[in-house]
Amino acid sequence: MDYFSALLPPVVMAVLFIAVIRVIVKTQGGANKAKEDAAVDAALARAESAPRTDS
Repeated sequence: MDYFSALLPPVVMAVLFIAVIRVIVKTQGGANKAKEDAAVDAALARAESAPRTDS
């Protein structure tokens, strides 16, 4: 029983880590990719066109 209680936390963390990685991989691309890319491009364009104030 000590083995079980010692191995349970790492196993649970490994399962949760794999689940998070799967969610990240599945949400890359798809229908929202173009919308996300457009938002990033717009933010970069705003940042590049903003006037710089060098001291």
